[in-house]
Amino acid sequence: MRTFWRIVSYLKEYRLRLVGAFVCSAGVAGLSAVYAWLVQPVLDGIFIERNRDMLLILPLAVLGVAILKASFAYGQGYLMSYVGHWLVSDIRQQLFIHIVRLPIRFHDANASGRLMARVISDVNEMANAIPSVLKDIFQQGLTFVAMLSVVFYQNWKLATIVLVVLPFSSFVLVRVGQRIRKLSKRGQESIGKMASVLKEAFSGIKIVKAYGQEEKEAHRFSLTNQAFRTAKVKSSQTSAMASPLLEVIGVCGVAFIIWYGGGLVIAGEMKPGEFFSFMAAMFMAYAPLRKMSGANESVQRALAGAQRVFQVLDLESELAKDEGKKTLPPMAKNLEFSGVNFRYEGSEEAALHEINFTIKAGEVVAFVGASGSGKTTLVSLVPRFYRPTEGTVKIDGEDIRLVDRSSLRRQIGIVSQETVLFDDTIRNNIAYGRLDASEEAVIEAARAAFAWEFIERLPQGLDTLVGENGLRLSGGQRQRLAIARAILRNPPILILDEATSALDSESEKLVQKALVNLVKARTTLIIAHRLSTVQHADRIVVMNRGRIEEIGTHAALLQQGGLYTRLYQTQFLLTQPEPLPTTS
Repeated sequence: MRTFWRIVSYLKEYRLRLVGAFVCSAGVAGLSAVYAWLVQPVLDGIFIERNRDMLLILPLAVLGVAILKASFAYGQGYLMSYVGHWLVSDIRQQLFIHIVRLPIRFHDANASGRLMARVISDVNEMANAIPSVLKDIFQQGLTFVAMLSVVFYQNWKLATIVLVVLPFSSFVLVRVGQRIRKLSKRGQESIGKMASVLKEAFSGIKIVKAYGQEEKEAHRFSLTNQAFRTAKVKSSQTSAMASPLLEVIGVCGVAFIIWYGGGLVIAGEMKPGEFFSFMAAMFMAYAPLRKMSGANESVQRALAGAQRVFQVLDLESELAKDEGKKTLPPMAKNLEFSGVNFRYEGSEEAALHEINFTIKAGEVVAFVGASGSGKTTLVSLVPRFYRPTEGTVKIDGEDIRLVDRSSLRRQIGIVSQETVLFDDTIRNNIAYGRLDASEEAVIEAARAAFAWEFIERLPQGLDTLVGENGLRLSGGQRQRLAIARAILRNPPILILDEATSALDSESEKLVQKALVNLVKARTTLIIAHRLSTVQHADRIVVMNRGRIEEIGTHAALLQQGGLYTRLYQTQFLLTQPEPLPTTS
């Protein structure tokens, strides 16, 4: 019920339309009751008393009731559908915005396919049910009450039998509903796993084919598909039990009413018209009850989807945990790490240990070390993707936890190894960090990134669609667009995460030229695996198992003969070509 009332709380914005829908529902219910009541004058006045005046009046009355009822039914159906679809749209929008605002650690722990299932599939379960459920709650509920009124009006003694049957019907609906909701939740979880498998298989289709693993992926999908199918079949099986059980319970009551009420008519204690009006109202009361029973499966599926949606909405976003109030001005002095320790959630081992060093404004600092040494983790603390477990990160003396998150991230540009482009135009991808940028500014950024030379050769120029993640462009072209995006944003702090490691030598030369323009007059943090790319950095920070092992220039570190020297020698030896085997 808590989930149900939480859904209802979203209806406040649509109060006027709900009032209109309620009035229309009341009209439909009341006129349905008039139908049942008209059975008595039709039967007694026309067929028993043979009254010719009634023969003219009553058909016109029935026609008038039908026209009025149809008008009310149209108004009620339209208003309820409008409210239901807008309600679901609001929830889906809120869910998407909330997921985007959740901390990075949430996205680290949840596959994107499962999150997509929450936004699409779980909300769709609500979308499929809420409009019809709202309609049934108003119309069928009011119709049932109106028919009970006619039943009690005609004969209150017989009506008590109907009330005796209701608790049995309610018990069946509740038990069946609980089972369906449980199975629906299991089915939605299966859809999340299925979506995750699909995304991985489709995005990695080249690897799947290259390694001949089509059958393996088919088997992975089959497992999730079977789990979903099993949940759906069991849910349908449970739902199919409800209607027959209700019908048996209802027929037991009807059989007794026919026996008892027929006896009253034979004894002259009740007119035939009254009895048949009573029976008509009772059958018409059973119809909305049966419709609400049929809608019970949709209701439970909607509640199961809503529970999963609200589980995500109840998670604290970055905004909820944001302590920062101060607006951070552009960095002018330094970036300082003081006593920083960091441990990933759920991990027993710390990823960073006692990090203490300062980066001056305008300095180019490279972070090198073996995989897992903590380079990316350390740099990820700067835009506050993660918070230090202990210690502080300061910009110009300000603890970044206490500054406004937006003002902090406006100062940071990121160019990563895995270039992220959106299925949009080149123009919009470059201007992603500055949506108000003029065309001249976009072109200037593209020129500085050495991207304009290929953009202007495209038939649609800046309006060319790049495809999913830039699929229609080469690796070098994608990377230069990412650099143009960073140049246009013009951030004081720049993070380069292996920006050239995945490129061929020709593309790398162009990207390196673009990076020269990008790092000018900026504080630059470079995460590097290839030491040849960072030899000209002002300082190189050598990391090992979450600790800073060495700091210095390329030449100074080589003279020390420490970890950096070993890494450099290893990479130098790996780059030397081995002699080709010869045959003798």
